[in-house]
Amino acid sequence: MKRTTIRPENVHQAALLRLLRDGGRSRAELGDVVDLSRSKLNVELDRLVELGLAEPDGLAASRGGRRSGRVRLSQATRFAGIDVGATSIDVAVTDGELKVLGHLSEPCDIREGPAAVLDRAIDLLGKLHRDGLYDELTGAGIGVPGPVSFAEGVPVVPPIMPGWDRYPVRETIGQALCCPTMVDNDVNIMALGELHTGLARSVGDFLLVKIGTGIGCGIVVDGKIYRGVSGSAGDIGHIRVDDLGPVCSCGNSGCLEAYFGGAALAREAVEVARSGGSPYLAERLAVAGTLTAEDVGAAAAQGDAGAIGLIRDGGRRVGQVLASLVSFFNPGLVIIAGGVAKLGHVLLAEIRSVVYRRSLPLATGNLPIVLSELGETAGVIGATRLISDHVYSAN
Repeated sequence: MKRTTIRPENVHQAALLRLLRDGGRSRAELGDVVDLSRSKLNVELDRLVELGLAEPDGLAASRGGRRSGRVRLSQATRFAGIDVGATSIDVAVTDGELKVLGHLSEPCDIREGPAAVLDRAIDLLGKLHRDGLYDELTGAGIGVPGPVSFAEGVPVVPPIMPGWDRYPVRETIGQALCCPTMVDNDVNIMALGELHTGLARSVGDFLLVKIGTGIGCGIVVDGKIYRGVSGSAGDIGHIRVDDLGPVCSCGNSGCLEAYFGGAALAREAVEVARSGGSPYLAERLAVAGTLTAEDVGAAAAQGDAGAIGLIRDGGRRVGQVLASLVSFFNPGLVIIAGGVAKLGHVLLAEIRSVVYRRSLPLATGNLPIVLSELGETAGVIGATRLISDHVYSAN
């Protein structure tokens, strides 16, 4: 049976919980940033302690008078984050402040179908449970690599996820873990991870471009994910960049993803290897029988001209699409993330060159374009941010 998670009773308590998610504070410090009288603030904080959502944390240093009591989130709070990728699963358990207490990752093929993949995610969380990292979960967030109807918690016609269309992901995970659950696109949860603890922590408006098996863009406006009317905002991998280009997994031709997603890069690498354009890739192909984006990165690191050419060509195409987005949206930061983004500074330099050259000067005059520093934890932290936003709300 699904356990009922205790929630804040009003908007004031919800606001206080979200402040405490960034770390314990004194009552006086909280009074400096919330629009509540001292007596009302103390009533709400005392009620949060009664509900078990917060707890006392000793006394703060004196600010010239009587020392104020500190408050922090309950140390029993535990959130689960699940980041399902096309070729891997990451799970983590955090405390109420979203500090990672345990993190597990393993390869997994999204094409195995929802039942098998979600069972693996639940099994991995079971290992963290057996390690003593949690007794009960306050909530769980999950990201999947395809379009999601956020209101329903289901993927909708996801191109690289056969068998997942309208599968009840939120319901399945919620029932298995006996806690509230939220589901979103994997790029959106990565953007939330960057917003919470990454390079975008102090940036209200930014874009996160994930380049992996697929290509997507998380759009953050005024500190909140912009999902669009139906949840498909940011699906830039299926923007057409060439009418005569290769067929994409979505069924159309010439999509950005068909040129520079992980599978596309591997395909292009094989062609370069067979044509004699890359001795390194040719040798690797002969040994392994196949090539990956990681092979391209390793070849480029050795100075292989063919591999560097592939990366620059892909970066140019990403930059062309991103330049239009930058001129349209005028973000304060662009973060490049995902498995293919591990190709590193050769890719980043090409993207920067195209965006700075093609976008409006007013939009790029003070625009950092950077590689993510969170790596594999961006998604799981973002997933726990997603569910904690839900739990720490009054509706």
